[in-house]
Amino acid sequence: MYLATNGAAAATTQLTRGRVAGPVLALGTVSLVTDISSEMVTAVLPLYFVLQLGLSPLQFGFLDGLYNGVTALVRLLGGHAADRGGRHKLVAGTGYALSALSRLGLLLAGGGTAGIGAALAADRIGKGVRTAPRDALISLSSPPDTLGRAFGVHRAMDTTGALLGPLAAFALLWATADAYDAVFVVSFCVGLLGVLLLVAFVPGRDALGPVAVPAGPRVPLRARITEPLRDAAFRRIMLAAALLGAATIGDSFVYLLLQKQLDFAVRWFPLLPLGTAAVYLLLAVPAGRLGDRIGRRVPFLVGHAALLAAYVLLLTVGDGIVLLAGVLGLVGVFYAATDGVLMALAGPALPAARRASGMALLQTGQALSRLLAAAGFGAAWTLWGSGPALVAAVIVLAAALAGAAALLHRTERRSSCS
Repeated sequence: MYLATNGAAAATTQLTRGRVAGPVLALGTVSLVTDISSEMVTAVLPLYFVLQLGLSPLQFGFLDGLYNGVTALVRLLGGHAADRGGRHKLVAGTGYALSALSRLGLLLAGGGTAGIGAALAADRIGKGVRTAPRDALISLSSPPDTLGRAFGVHRAMDTTGALLGPLAAFALLWATADAYDAVFVVSFCVGLLGVLLLVAFVPGRDALGPVAVPAGPRVPLRARITEPLRDAAFRRIMLAAALLGAATIGDSFVYLLLQKQLDFAVRWFPLLPLGTAAVYLLLAVPAGRLGDRIGRRVPFLVGHAALLAAYVLLLTVGDGIVLLAGVLGLVGVFYAATDGVLMALAGPALPAARRASGMALLQTGQALSRLLAAAGFGAAWTLWGSGPALVAAVIVLAAALAGAAALLHRTERRSSCS
């Protein structure tokens, strides 16, 4: 199986050297459109929950953790379903469709916290279902030595949508006098367009050719889902990602801290993600290519060091412009150097027949750890105040970064010796 996969990858390298495979570009277009839809909603949620509905930081931390952590089980099931018969496109399309429909749930919730929470859960379930099959498609469609560039291009296109989404939300709120329903309706229409683009332009399993390795003999579901953990290198990658995820407080809290310290008008709040997205867009491809050249461990760790620097800036810098530009820029560096790079780091450690399942395990570990981080930081903010909570976050992230560096160093040494 590995010989066939490596031979196909080598042949693909000769054909695609210097360019990105067509399926990657098609998936990037779908992600671009879908992210416009999702980020329209994401950009206004912290403002909507904390400032309009009056939730405490602890309540918001729980909902933010739910928003990112409810996908744990469905990520695993989505990866497993995609690997069975190579149905990556079908499973990913189901997730995209569910996320689009969740926008109608936000519209029907009418400001009720329970209804909004259910709609957010549906959106995250859709994201959980689609993410691993989508990333597996990218990995299976690209030669191993260009995975960093392939994921970088996809994430850059995805981030273009993240850049346009908050702009659209800001424009709609400005034009409709803070009518959140208008944001939800337009978000649904754009999300539906993303589903149609997936159906029309993303190739199915037949287009993967010899890279799509057969699923193999039937094994129990639990053993099939957890099979990637048998590889020691993948276990270390997953542990490092979960360790760092547990020390990441989340973008929403970063933006709320900026708004609290700078005390700007709340109508500007939806524009904060634009600075992060712009830096991410500029650096995603260079970070991926750098990882292909020098090893993906380095940019992954540097990205988390940039996030640590952003937390330190929030604690120490008083100048408004420096604080705003520095924090948003550093968070953008964090995403550019970690998001796609992590998938490129894990891909070669996973057999083709278990690629989606392994990526789902990795993403689930991150989601659960970030759930704990969001709830923990929300509780610390409520009990101690924002300053002491942020000091604790800096200490925890620094310790996690040291632990992850040791884990990934062992993985890299093992890979170079094998």
